[in-house]
Amino acid sequence: MILTFLLSAILAQAPTAYVDKYANVNGLRLHYLDWGSPEKPAMILLHGIARHAHTFDHLAPHFARNFHVLAIDMRGHGDSDWDPEGDYLVEDHVKDLEDLVAQLRLQRITLLGNSTGGRVAQVFAGLHPNLVAKLIVEDVGPERPDDIASGFARRVKQEAEGWASEDELVRQSLPRLDALIAEGVTTIEIKSGYGLDLDNEAKSLRAARRLGEERAVAVRTTFLGAHALPPEANGDKDAFIAKVAGEMLPAIAAQGLADAVDGFCEGIAFSPGQMTRVFEAARALGLPVKLHADQLSNLHGAKLAAEQGALSADHLEYTDEEGAAALAAAGTVAVLLPGAFYVLREKQLPPVEAFRRHNAAIAIATDSNPGTSPFTSLLLTMNMAATLFRLTVDECVAGVTREAARALGRADIGTLETGKVCDLAIWNIERPAELVYRIGFNPLHARVRRGR
Repeated sequence: MILTFLLSAILAQAPTAYVDKYANVNGLRLHYLDWGSPEKPAMILLHGIARHAHTFDHLAPHFARNFHVLAIDMRGHGDSDWDPEGDYLVEDHVKDLEDLVAQLRLQRITLLGNSTGGRVAQVFAGLHPNLVAKLIVEDVGPERPDDIASGFARRVKQEAEGWASEDELVRQSLPRLDALIAEGVTTIEIKSGYGLDLDNEAKSLRAARRLGEERAVAVRTTFLGAHALPPEANGDKDAFIAKVAGEMLPAIAAQGLADAVDGFCEGIAFSPGQMTRVFEAARALGLPVKLHADQLSNLHGAKLAAEQGALSADHLEYTDEEGAAALAAAGTVAVLLPGAFYVLREKQLPPVEAFRRHNAAIAIATDSNPGTSPFTSLLLTMNMAATLFRLTVDECVAGVTREAARALGRADIGTLETGKVCDLAIWNIERPAELVYRIGFNPLHARVRRGR
C-alpha cells in the first residue's frame, strides 16, 4: 500500500526530457540517458540482464523532479559497446560504474538496480560506501560478499539446495502444458538451461520426459547446458564449455535424456568458437544441434548455425543478409519468438524480408520461460508474429505446423499426408485468418492425437 501511494505521488509529477550521452570507460563507449539538473543529488539506474536504459523511461522523468537521474546502458546492452573479450561479469559492470562515477565526479549517489543491475549496485555500494547515500535493489536480496565471485557462487549453491524436486517440477509444469494442449498443441519442445550443472539439468530433462507420460502429447527435449555462465565458474567460460562438452553432454546422452543440443551464442553468453566446441561434441554423440542466435547483436550466429547443420536457430533479430541466406541454403529453420521480443520491448525486428527473399523456412514459438517470455498461448503468439513481425496468415499457420515440425527434426508430423502421424486440430472457424487476428479467442472444436 505504501509503495502504491509512493508511485502514485511520483507519477503525478510532470516528466522532463532526457539527453543521450556517452562516456569512454575501460576502453568501451558507454551510453546513458541524462535526466534533470546536475545541481540535484545523483541517482543512477541500473537495468537487468536482458534490459537496457530505456527500461526506466516510465519512472526516470518523475524521479528527475528531485534527482539528477542517469539511466545507464551497461556494457553489451542498448547503445553501449559490446566487449570484444566477452567480459560481462558483475565485477566488469562494477568497474564501468566506478569509472563513470569518477569521470562525472558524483557523490552521495542513490543507486537503484533491477535484477543484475541490483547485484552490480550491491557490490558497488559495498566497495564504495562513502559514495552511496541510498541503495534500492529490486529482485535480489541484500548482500555484500567479501569476495564477489565466491559470494555469488555460495548463493547459487544455497539456492540449488532448495530447488524444486523432479516431482515438483512436473507439478508446476502441468498447468502450462495443459494451457497449450487446450489450444490444440500435440507436440512440444522443452529445453533445460536453468540448472547449469549436471544434476539439475538432468532433473529438468527427466521432468520434461515425464510430462509426455502424464499427458497425451509428444515431448522433444533439448539440452541447453550452454545457456549462461554459472557464478561458480569464476568467469572462466572456456572451462565451463569444456565441462558442458566433455562431462555434462556425454552423461545426458548416455541417459537418453536429450533429443537435441542447444546453446546461447551472444556477448553475454558464449562465443561462436565456444559454441562450435559444444556442437562438435553433440554431433560426435549423434545429437542434432540448435542455437540461440543474433538476439542482442550480430555475432553471425545464424551463419554458424547453418555451417553446423543446425535444425533451427532462435530469435535472430540481428541476423544479416548473409545469415539469412546461409539458413536457407542449409535448411536450418528460422524460429521467431515474438513473445520475448514483446516482453523485452525490443526495437530490432528480425529480418523477415531477407528470410523471404532467400526462401528460408520460418517457424514461430512461444519461448515460454519465466524470465523473458511467460507465454502459454500459441494462438496469441501467432497474433503477435503477424502484428509485430508482419508475418502473413499462411506464414503463421505454417510456422506452428510444417516449419515447427522441421525445427524439431520431425518429418512424420506437421502436414496432413498419407503415411504421417495423424496429429491435428479441428477449428470452429470460417477461415484460417481467425486463428491469427483474434485475441483471447480459442475456437478449438477437437484435438486429435495419433488418430484419436
